[in-house]
Amino acid sequence: MIKTYPEIFKNEEELEEAISRPTPEVVKMMETLEGDIIFLGVSGKMGISMAHMAKRACDMAGVKKRIIGVSRFSQTTNRDYLELLGIETIAGDLIDQDFIKSLPKVENVVYLAGTKFGTQGNEPYTWIMNSYMPGLVVEQYKNSRIVALSTGCVYPLVNIDSGGSLESDPAVPIGEYAQSCLGRERLFQYGSLENKTPIALIRLNYAVEMRYGVLVDIALKIKNNEPVDVTMGYANVIWQGDANAYVLRSLQLCKNPARILNLTGPERISVYDVAMKLGKLMGREVVITGKEDEVALLSNASQMEKEMGSPEVSVDIMIAWVAAWVNSDQRVHGKPTHFEVNDGKY
Repeated sequence: MIKTYPEIFKNEEELEEAISRPTPEVVKMMETLEGDIIFLGVSGKMGISMAHMAKRACDMAGVKKRIIGVSRFSQTTNRDYLELLGIETIAGDLIDQDFIKSLPKVENVVYLAGTKFGTQGNEPYTWIMNSYMPGLVVEQYKNSRIVALSTGCVYPLVNIDSGGSLESDPAVPIGEYAQSCLGRERLFQYGSLENKTPIALIRLNYAVEMRYGVLVDIALKIKNNEPVDVTMGYANVIWQGDANAYVLRSLQLCKNPARILNLTGPERISVYDVAMKLGKLMGREVVITGKEDEVALLSNASQMEKEMGSPEVSVDIMIAWVAAWVNSDQRVHGKPTHFEVNDGKY
């Protein structure tokens, strides 16, 4: 599959095609998956391409399903784009109980809603979005199967040589953002236990495409002649197309009680090494600041790989793509991951 990707992405149309391209496994799943699919929080960074992948997979499988995207749709262009793709859209606020109750009951729910950016200083809203809203959703969809996106930030920092946190390791979230995300998980876990709802909680870090992600954050610093801080010296990343496919396939892995799956790439990347590779490809000098700590936020995704296979796209390929994209002044989302934060204050 890798050989079918372009050497570089020339525009967003090529990028969107790639990150929404279904893997053969996603197509095969759609042939047997019962029921329609609703994406809650579809307008976020991953939702549009993931819903598009689901629609493309259904078309390729020759099956008809309602693919529904729910969001406030503050950017009407996102709604127009989804509807052009043949995806139904519903506009509304997911913290409104009446709106939640008005949503169609479908067999498969992909929960993507939440907030991270700017949570420092806005803690009450963070908790409403990340902990209160899931309680409403898990009640509305107690008779469905639910895949809910969470974050690896619920784990503590671990030694860089530890291999990363496992699903069986205790959650020790640092800071209110991570605490609220654990709250999200607890509400889904309660709903699973109380209502026998099959649920999969996906702890993701970090998805990468050309417009955002850890690699883009580093590349932008290099381009803007800003120092790259290597204090948080290591991380895990995964190509968003791979992440989209894994999240969709997790509909087949939902359990009661809710199960947890780490979702990330198998490689531990060095921020310093990535910066040097990007600098060379971009033809720019790299300024390094800080000293690598002995701990970092790292997850072990071996269980995911065991159940669903290895990701298609390697880190080196992503680095080459990002270098070309950022160097050619293509559009980025302007939403840094804050991967370098080590005190939980986002």
